[in-house]
Amino acid sequence: MSESHHETDYQRVQRSAEFQDLRRRFRRFVFPLTALFLVWYFLYVLLANYAHGLMSTRVAGNVTVGLLLGLGQFVSTFVITMAYARWANQKQDPVAERLREHIESGAVLDDGATRRGEGSVA
Repeated sequence: MSESHHETDYQRVQRSAEFQDLRRRFRRFVFPLTALFLVWYFLYVLLANYAHGLMSTRVAGNVTVGLLLGLGQFVSTFVITMAYARWANQKQDPVAERLREHIESGAVLDDGATRRGEGSVA
C-alpha cells in the first residue's frame, strides 16, 4: 500500500525560485556581517586578555584604547542593526511582500506555473 505524498503550500513556497532567491539574498548579506562582527568581538576579547599594554594605553586623560574599543562594540552593533534594517526595507521586504501576495492569492509559483494551473504569474 503506497501513500501519495501531498505537498503543502508551505513546501511549495519553499521550493519556489522566488523564495530561494529571497533566502539566498538574505544569507549573502547576513552571514558575512555576522562573521565580521564575531571576528571583531573575539579580537576585542583576545586583546583584553593578552594585550594589557595596548589596551591600557591612555589616549586622553583616563580614556584608554581598551575603553574606546569596548565602546566601539556598542557602536558597531547599532551600525550593523541600522544597515540591516535599511537593507531589509529596500531589498528584502518588497520581494517578501510579493511572495506573500502570491501565497495569499493561491498563485504560489510551482516550476513556472501556478498552483491551480491558472497560468503563470507576472
